Amino acid sequence: MTDSYVAAIDQGTTSSRCIVFDRSGAIVAVEQREHRQIFPRPGWVEHDAAEIWTKVQAVVAGALARAGLRADELSALGITNQRETTILWDRTTGKPVHNAIVWQDTRTSALCHELGGAAGQDRFRQATGLPLASYFSGPKVAWLLDHVPGLRRRAENGEIAFGTVDSWLIWNLTGGTDGGTHVTDVTNAARTMLMNLATLQWDPAILAAMNIPEAVLPEIRSSSEVYGRAVGRLAGVPVASALGDQQAAVFGQTCFGVGEAKNTYGTGSFLLLNTGERPVPSKNGLLTTVGYRLGGEPPVYCLEGSIAVTGSLVQWFRDQLGLIRSADEIEPLAASVPDNGGAYVVPAFSGLYAPYWRSDARGVITGLTGYVTKAHLARAVLEATSWQTREVVDAMYQDSGVRITSLKVDGGMTVNGLLMQHQADVLGVPVIRPVISETTCLGAAYAAGLATGVWRDLGELRSHWRPDTEWTPRLGAAAREGEYRNWRKAVERSFGWYEEPAAGA
Repeated sequence: MTDSYVAAIDQGTTSSRCIVFDRSGAIVAVEQREHRQIFPRPGWVEHDAAEIWTKVQAVVAGALARAGLRADELSALGITNQRETTILWDRTTGKPVHNAIVWQDTRTSALCHELGGAAGQDRFRQATGLPLASYFSGPKVAWLLDHVPGLRRRAENGEIAFGTVDSWLIWNLTGGTDGGTHVTDVTNAARTMLMNLATLQWDPAILAAMNIPEAVLPEIRSSSEVYGRAVGRLAGVPVASALGDQQAAVFGQTCFGVGEAKNTYGTGSFLLLNTGERPVPSKNGLLTTVGYRLGGEPPVYCLEGSIAVTGSLVQWFRDQLGLIRSADEIEPLAASVPDNGGAYVVPAFSGLYAPYWRSDARGVITGLTGYVTKAHLARAVLEATSWQTREVVDAMYQDSGVRITSLKVDGGMTVNGLLMQHQADVLGVPVIRPVISETTCLGAAYAAGLATGVWRDLGELRSHWRPDTEWTPRLGAAAREGEYRNWRKAVERSFGWYEEPAAGA
């Protein structure tokens, strides 16, 4: 099997990619296309699911062409995807009934508050591991059923299908209206707030509470198995894995042991800690979620800290403030000053996620004086990612008792050495980037290859992991904790800015 190749589709928040890997886990070819970001109202974020499917087909064709491969030379296809983003489509026509509602979208904040009732955010936490928040898919489905005319009746009649992006892609890849497979995997199902973590099935009580008909839901399957064979451009290729993007990165980073952790720096940042075969409830604002499940084996659970705005803060600094022309300019600008000049940026653009879950928070810049320049602000923008990560790591220790001794990192922001050094400084542990930083796609490829015999077991996958760059702490403990206190004060200033408009306003 020396010539085995596995392709992975990574359908992300801003773009779709396809990467082809060989049996050693090395990248053979990459193709990527961006898609539109649609902002109908403040706090609302949508995607065109049909456009996404078109772009996915294009990147698959492009990656195969770059690799010089035919579809029948692929041993398997894996899928990883932006999580929580919600799509409803017509089973007969195959067309979405509304734009996809993206994970960042906050339109369901009032609905979540209403659903919480006297129990508040924790109403479904014991069953799902999640707080009631606009982040998750279930309330988005409920919103669509209530706001698209006639949709609830059609859904109850079985005419409508719901899926996160993995379901949408698998359905289309395996035939769509002509026998497409309507499934999701446990990692994506765990992000809907509709799946029970203990049973790994849809929870009837939660479906009733949100008034979501079971007829719209996909079948929940493992993360690594053959769901069906592709048609069209990839005819005959086994579609053999699905993992939410952050869980795929856990798998690609080979965090297979209890206590191993990774952080992915993308549009947002997501730190996951492997807790083994038992879900660990969080009392400190983290999410309890499924890390992965291989075929019929027991699931592996994780604690997750989800940070909404990290890489997108650099985009905001570039596009909205116009202080840099390209994202790669921020590192030399920030490095031109020795510190942040006392300024802190808290990017609570649509509230704060872990560990606060404050939908009333909004972004603030604090500590401004006449001394602060755009270079200090650039440094504060980068440091915001490090400090938010520090808060999540502290919460993980409080929940699990596990103190991380190093942090594996991946994602686009890891090319920024200044940021990675600051991350090591504020955590007080080494930060390690692997040789192959495309760990999200790699994880999906690994899971697909395990299902089809390309790789034997987890030990073989772990043998492929190699460190590339390591950053070790340079900041003293006293300085680190002093700056952390300032950060926490800045975060407190972000609370309480947003209030729901009065009815009829």
